[in-house]
Parts: sequence; structure tokens; C-alpha cells
Amino acid sequence: MKTTIAIVILAAGKSARLGQPKQLLPFKGKSLICHCVEIARKVVENVVVVTGAERKRIESEIKNSAVEIVYNPEWEEGIASSIRSGLAYVTEKNPDINEVIFMVCDQPFVTADLLHKLIKEKELSTKSIVASCYSEIAGTPVIFDKSIFPELMELTGDMGARKIIIKSKDRMSTVDFPLGNVDMDTADDYKKLLMQKDLL
Repeated sequence: MKTTIAIVILAAGKSARLGQPKQLLPFKGKSLICHCVEIARKVVENVVVVTGAERKRIESEIKNSAVEIVYNPEWEEGIASSIRSGLAYVTEKNPDINEVIFMVCDQPFVTADLLHKLIKEKELSTKSIVASCYSEIAGTPVIFDKSIFPELMELTGDMGARKIIIKSKDRMSTVDFPLGNVDMDTADDYKKLLMQKDLL
């Protein structure tokens, strides 16, 4: 297991459009947050989950998992605040961390193999950022080198790290993740997921 890499799972959002916490939606016999945690723990030792809205329910769901939980009191600002919270915690607790992978809860088809590919591509390409590529965009899961940490700490609002990714083509590589565009923003998205999961 990689000890100089941490995974930060961003699980603080309110899921306003869905009407219920997407982190707790059942998928293949477990909640999405538990699925994320399980995948992340297969790849690295250092896994941090950032909570915010529905904090008690989500933290209760993962209380027996071998992860660390960070509450983001500024979660209403948007995803950038969770990136800052998770990264600050990781780097303060373990200064030896050189790379951080950020994951979100509503990409159910993330696998340990995909995360390993991101890490491998980072080693081979020597780029500062390796993002997942789907629907002609680069996004999560994404791994950032330590050299990008200061920029991540300056993020604000609800755009997340996309702002950095957009301007970083010269220092970024990508890994194909065709199912990365499957997410759960609405109840219809979730219904479609349940209909297609048995086909995949």
C-alpha cells in the first residue's frame, strides 16, 4: 500500500437536487459512501472522509471503517471548502504525504483499478496532475502532486478543483474512465443507475 499518498473522499454536500443524502443511497448492497471507502482502502492506508451536511448520519455509516473523518463546518460554501478541509488535515497530520487523490461519492463505478491507474500514470508521466477523463472533460477521481497543494488551498466556492484542471493542460495527464459521467444529482439519475447496474 502506498503510504505517501492519501485519498480524500468529499462527502459534505447537501444533495439538494436529489432531496436525500446521495452518500447514503444503496448501491450493490451497500451505501455509496461505504462503497467509496472500501475502494479507497484497497489502494492506500491514509483515507480521509470530509463530512458536512447530514454529518451524524454519514459519520455513523462509516464509524467502523478504517478511515479518518473530518467535519467541514464551512460545507455550505461549496466543494472548495471540503477540499481545503481535507487537504489541511492530511498535510498537518502526515507531512510525508506527497500526493492526494480526491474522490466524490456519486461516481459509483470508480474502482481500485482506476485509482491504481491514476497513480501509475502519475509515476510514468511525471505530471503534477492526473485526472480521470470522461465525456470529453477531465475530472474526479484526480490525483494532485504536492506542488499543487498551495493552489488547492486557495480554492473558493462551488467549482472545486475544476478551476485548476482547466488551466493545467501542460502539467496534466489523464486516464480514461468512460463511466465517470454516471452520477446521482437527481432522483432520475439514481433510477437510471439502478436500471443499468446489472448490465455492467
